[in-house]
Amino acid sequence: MTVRQIGKLALLPAAAFGVACLALAMPSSALEASLRGVAIWWEVLFPALFPFFVLSELMLGFGVVHFAGTLLDPLMRSLFRIPGLGGFVLAMGFVSGYPVGARMTSRLMEQRLLDREQGERLVVMTTTADPLFLIGAVCVGFFGSKEAAPLLVCAHYGGALLIGLPVSQWIGRGTRRRNRQGPGTSGTSPTAACRSSFGFRRLGEAVRAMHRARLEDGRPAGVMVADALRSSFRLMIVVGGLVVFFSTTLTLLLESGLLRWLQDRTGEALQALGLSGALASALTQGVLEVTLGAKAAASDASVPLADRLAAAAFVLSWAGFSVHAQVAGLMSRTDWRYAPFVRARLLHAAVSTLLVYALWPLLGVKP
Repeated sequence: MTVRQIGKLALLPAAAFGVACLALAMPSSALEASLRGVAIWWEVLFPALFPFFVLSELMLGFGVVHFAGTLLDPLMRSLFRIPGLGGFVLAMGFVSGYPVGARMTSRLMEQRLLDREQGERLVVMTTTADPLFLIGAVCVGFFGSKEAAPLLVCAHYGGALLIGLPVSQWIGRGTRRRNRQGPGTSGTSPTAACRSSFGFRRLGEAVRAMHRARLEDGRPAGVMVADALRSSFRLMIVVGGLVVFFSTTLTLLLESGLLRWLQDRTGEALQALGLSGALASALTQGVLEVTLGAKAAASDASVPLADRLAAAAFVLSWAGFSVHAQVAGLMSRTDWRYAPFVRARLLHAAVSTLLVYALWPLLGVKP
């Protein structure tokens, strides 16, 4: 075993031991942070995510995903080299936010409807904030400006779509020449699929695909609903545990001063780029937890609004290690790789930040 492998094996236990020591040293802070994490999970995440988890399971069982996938196959294959099923997952991911897209992608990969490269590309594009959180909580709640919503929406979701194009080449590199079989195509190339008709013939194919999927599932409707509720509730428990853990960890790191060095170095880097060093707090907190990072980005009114929105776009697109852990947990039963996901998150954060500045003359909030 090499030194590098030993270091990787020791990193997580050492980090867990360090957090445990901080919790023992500051028990009251750990308890308060845990209670805040539980409140976020119960009051915000549970009502927002649980219905979408249940619906995604039901739509897979009833074949609705296969119906939409057949209709969207020409578009998705021509743009992103992903089967049409990915179009439905993309829409669900944008509407419901992280980690619903990862949940649906993992289910499709488990059913062998997506291969590893396709699943990795799809998770990259669907790891986004939901509109309710982005507009209601971040723009209106944190920034106090509903006028900022169009800019942040275009930067965040536009960045997710844009990175799908280079990432489809980046992640899928080495498998480019392989002939993929996907649902609703019979091994046709992306170009040929794009030329296919969206008319009644494809609609008939979509209906047949939905019917086949329903027959293959075979469960009665009542059993399907019960299974969806059970699996979704178990998943919400995992999501809640991760939110509480990262909320507690971030609070302990902040109050212990261990994040001060990273915050200072980030501030120096921002100043070298001509930006305010006050945004360092938002970026360092956003590395771990997206909600606290977005809130910190909006807190200092002395920083120009465009810079604060750019920092918020960066944090929302990076998504924080809390969301990363949720995605990794959901994808753990597949052969998904974390390293390409991290690179793509950094790319999405950079593209979204640049889009804020590029779109500011058109969509920026006028004084």
